[in-house]
Amino acid sequence: MSSTQTSFGARLAAAVESRGPLCVGIDPHSSLMDAWGLERTPQGLARFCQIVVDALAETVAVLKPQSAFFERYGSAGIAVLESTIRQSRERGALVLLDAKRGDIGSTAAAYADAYLAPDSPLSSDAITVSPYLGVGALEPFFDAAIRHDRGVFVLAATSNPDGRVLQAARTADGLTVAQGIVDELAARNAGAEPIGSLGVVVGVTAGQAGVDLWSLNGPVLAPGLGAQGGRPEDLASILGGVGTAGGNGTAGGARRAAGAASRVLVLPSSSREILAHGPDPAALRAAAIATQEACRRALSAVSS
Repeated sequence: MSSTQTSFGARLAAAVESRGPLCVGIDPHSSLMDAWGLERTPQGLARFCQIVVDALAETVAVLKPQSAFFERYGSAGIAVLESTIRQSRERGALVLLDAKRGDIGSTAAAYADAYLAPDSPLSSDAITVSPYLGVGALEPFFDAAIRHDRGVFVLAATSNPDGRVLQAARTADGLTVAQGIVDELAARNAGAEPIGSLGVVVGVTAGQAGVDLWSLNGPVLAPGLGAQGGRPEDLASILGGVGTAGGNGTAGGARRAAGAASRVLVLPSSSREILAHGPDPAALRAAAIATQEACRRALSAVSS
């Protein structure tokens, strides 16, 4: 899928409109490879990914390889990741590389070039990053995303319970850490059409974190469907925080008014729940389509 003249936000909106709201993770867990009858080798890894790409790259809006499961095989695994990214994009899926990188200065810039520059063999449509060295430290990723028409998803309110201690902490201005991250990205996305290219990660099972997404004007990656306990119906809780200003009382009304021209695009994500239907390509595709339709219904009910 070409990114030459169209922002990631616009490409994502178009893909979700045409294919439906679903991101499927490519997570070759050892247990899944065993269940699929594949050896835990680079060759087994390559076969696993080929099955997923063949089954889903022309069906779902986004495929999300988890970098760690490729890195564990060394250079041979990275070669499989490069091939998986390339084939997925060639067959029409957007690729979100789940790498959760985060660093400062020249190191952050090098990561950004590795994953977002068009001439990199790992070049993806978007990447996940961690903001806990400061959102400002992610500036090289944001710059690269805008320069190359790519996207960045910043961890904000994740599903893991241990993370909530940090993410729900209050800063001097009374906002939660998670809300501060959302607000910084909203400022960068302001005025973008149809939506900005800088998004946040809010876990499906973290929907009660009280994060107000109203002004984001960008995408929200919502992982946690299926194996992590999330259901399509739980997507409503992510948008349920709209207008609540992160739990800060009546300030939500002001946010809603100020964000009247803003749009939030929720992208649900499922991995093991769908991959468990492999290695049969037809079963994988059927599972993805069923999840996609359930998410579409749940999100339509919220917006209606």
